Amino acid sequence: MSSRDVVLARVRRALADVPRGEGPEDAPVPRDYLRAHGSRTDEERVALLAENLAEYRALVHHSDTNGLAALIARLLDEHGARSVLVPPGLDPSWTAAADSTRIHDRTASTARELDAVDSVVTGCAVAIAETGTIVLDGSPDQGRRRISLVPDHHICVVRVPDQVVDSVPQALERLDPARPLTWISGPSATSDIELDRVEGVHGPRKLEVVLLSE
Repeated sequence: MSSRDVVLARVRRALADVPRGEGPEDAPVPRDYLRAHGSRTDEERVALLAENLAEYRALVHHSDTNGLAALIARLLDEHGARSVLVPPGLDPSWTAAADSTRIHDRTASTARELDAVDSVVTGCAVAIAETGTIVLDGSPDQGRRRISLVPDHHICVVRVPDQVVDSVPQALERLDPARPLTWISGPSATSDIELDRVEGVHGPRKLEVVLLSE
């Protein structure tokens, strides 16, 4: 008996009690799992997000609207960024104090051109406290997926508490599955068989998240 035969036999056994003609939508599936692990205030939710982001080796900063431009300028300067990529819908005041040359996201930009950019600044769609994850959905203040994957330094601004949810199920309710979703938990990293950590394999080596209180 081939491996294919074994797999198909297991499928037939699993479906033995399913009436002929029944479709996936005909059998309701109970969704009684926990939507969030515990109850949190806005402050507790933001604090948990910051803790889990740091656990993933992201650098977390706090700012209000008045101090955001100066903070972003300082982060770019500390990284030595001579050029910064900005999505078309990014609030221009966010990078107004930066000395870096602004590079605009263009369809014609090649991967080589994007790799030459020092930093990218984006907003986000939603942030998940329990997993320390930020999600981009390609909105105008976030740009296309590739601009957050190719440059080596990513500064992501999260509006708190409005854009922060407790859990993945709550995040999914806010997201459009038809959009290009990018889920980011810390800087890009992987480990080889010896468990040696390597950063920057399929995304930025350095992720900085600014929690913006408005």
